[in-house]
Amino acid sequence: MILVQDDETRAAPAPIALTVEALPGTPTRTRVSDSRGVLATLTTGAKTVMMRGQTRTFTEQKRPFVDEFTRTTTSGFGMSPGGGNWSQSGSAALYIVPGGVGQISCDVANTSRHTTIVDLLTDVDVTAKVTITDAPAGATASIGISLGYTDTNNSNRARLLVTTAGVVQLALEKEVAGTVTALGAATQIGTGFAAGDWWRIRVERAGSTLRCRAWKDGTDEPATWLHSVTDTANPVGRVGFRALASTGSTGLPRVIQVDDLQVISGSWATSPTVTHDTWVRVLTAPFDGTWTPALANQIRAWAVDTSPDALAYAMMYVTGAPSVTSPELGDARVAGQSNYGPLAAGGTPTEGADFHDYMGLDWVFPNGETQSAAVDEQGCMDCSGFVRMVYGLHMGIPMVRTATFDGINLPRMTKDIGPSGPGIVVVQSTGVPPSLANIQIGDVPLFDADTSDPVAGQFDHNGIFLGVDSVGRYRFINSRKTPNGPTFADLGGESTLDGAGLYATSLRLVRRF
Repeated sequence: MILVQDDETRAAPAPIALTVEALPGTPTRTRVSDSRGVLATLTTGAKTVMMRGQTRTFTEQKRPFVDEFTRTTTSGFGMSPGGGNWSQSGSAALYIVPGGVGQISCDVANTSRHTTIVDLLTDVDVTAKVTITDAPAGATASIGISLGYTDTNNSNRARLLVTTAGVVQLALEKEVAGTVTALGAATQIGTGFAAGDWWRIRVERAGSTLRCRAWKDGTDEPATWLHSVTDTANPVGRVGFRALASTGSTGLPRVIQVDDLQVISGSWATSPTVTHDTWVRVLTAPFDGTWTPALANQIRAWAVDTSPDALAYAMMYVTGAPSVTSPELGDARVAGQSNYGPLAAGGTPTEGADFHDYMGLDWVFPNGETQSAAVDEQGCMDCSGFVRMVYGLHMGIPMVRTATFDGINLPRMTKDIGPSGPGIVVVQSTGVPPSLANIQIGDVPLFDADTSDPVAGQFDHNGIFLGVDSVGRYRFINSRKTPNGPTFADLGGESTLDGAGLYATSLRLVRRF
């Protein structure tokens, strides 16, 4: 027989038993434990609470990007939006962007010209448009997409060759320690090349498989690969271009142009991975050091809560994050992969996009300040805009812009968040990085990273501490110009608080909201 107890008489489950203790040292913290161990840590003066929850792994992959060369440079190719900085062999003056295209000058016969994006990839799928501005004379000219590039003597490439007779060929090659080996012989794919004809190359590495194809721009991409081989050489390296005017070329310099570089997909050799069971929740008011029944009930509720926390919201803007809209905000997009900002004339993303710019919404702040959304900044957030999106819009910390800094409200600008932001200062130093001994997951590190800033010691960058990664590095998530959006990877600078990188050495303050 099964006995069923009436709902009205069934005894309510006993609440989770909690023990509370004050921790030594500064800042002043309170530890809350249950039968399994530490459950929560509260900090006097701060709203954020570090909770034990389900174990999660945070990871990030390479962001696809397009470089349309919509900038003007007279020395080097500059920055590739979402890709990294271009680097070149030889004089940077041979690599320019006169406006709308990248241009490589082959001024010496049989001397390769290499330009690559500083970002190490393994598997990659990349395509670009290429042309030669005058018909080759004296000998063949070529332009190839490089991958697995580590230096001028080690790379793979899909190489488009144009003969003096106007024949267009495609070869697949590897170069190891300066020795070039044909993986796919130069094969005719067109005739009648005229100066300025654009051709598109596509090359892909998937494990040990290398394949490529090419076609005249404006025609359909072939359905099959021209060359497809198995080869393990140069498994990790940069993507870029290699141009050459072969031995016997006349009428030099020969100008080769490139455009519309697209990294369709790519994988980093070492992807950042952070795994832990810490969740970051936010109280409605700063903890005043007094343990109350209401706080106990809140901690018990959070112990079984799987709704998004601060870290989950932060991850909603990294590479590949799906778009989320809010009916309460007129179906505005409130989450999804974010850029840093619109591109300036030099190709660098511009600063200035706040959380409401990302959503495309004008905003009224609690202190009466108003701000219109910039049309060209929709889908973008700068570093403080990202932190405000996470801790302000999603986690409920009240925000202002440039007034009413009271230790409760979250200011707009990084320079104000440091000295006047919400919560408490965990650690601060002048001129050197502070100790990381007391940092907690969810804390906001602030940096003096911009050496061109006219105000010495002013904070100019911030992020959210995500935790210790798989190799023991203190990794933070932040929105930056070079990756063109939120990241905790190392493109354009390590997103770590330890070590000798830019952010580790320019860290000056850690704030706990």
